[in-house]
Amino acid sequence: RYRTDRKKIKGFVFSQVGDNLNTFYRENLPFELTSAQKRIIREIRYDFATGEQMNRLLQGDVGSGKTLVALMLMLIALDNNFQACMMAPTEILANQHYHTLTEQLKGMDVKIGLLTGSTKKSVREQLHKDLLTGDLQILIGTHALIEDTVQFANLGLVIIDEQHRFGVAQRAKLWNKNTNPPHILVMT
Repeated sequence: RYRTDRKKIKGFVFSQVGDNLNTFYRENLPFELTSAQKRIIREIRYDFATGEQMNRLLQGDVGSGKTLVALMLMLIALDNNFQACMMAPTEILANQHYHTLTEQLKGMDVKIGLLTGSTKKSVREQLHKDLLTGDLQILIGTHALIEDTVQFANLGLVIIDEQHRFGVAQRAKLWNKNTNPPHILVMT
């Protein structure tokens, strides 16, 4: 009932599934997807095609495969010529996501970066350049992602891990990283 009442915000259309997702699915998928994972990916693909901004919550226990679902959705963003980012509440969790995703993307032509408060200045400057050119496709990080200096060429999907650790104002800053707000998936 509330869903129809909410204000519709124009969003980006992700109309295709391409090489990134297909290659990952065929060659890198670490285990068979559960029926629940398949269902949520199907539902979100539908959301991606509506032309409205998606704003979804994905709940699941630790180890339920939320990060794998998030990665597959980020690959759909890449297949539609958008960038994606994932914001985690701590450096430890951001590092963990970065290493997990890097491992799962092994052998694929996907450029992924990590940005936290302790990222060295020279690395940070290169990340900023690569984001603006679009060379860096996925950025994982902490609240460092919302700094004004972090600008994307074409951010289409934002994944926020552990939403309750971030305030509304912090999340809203990510919405303004593109002309239309990116799709938002919150994992908890």
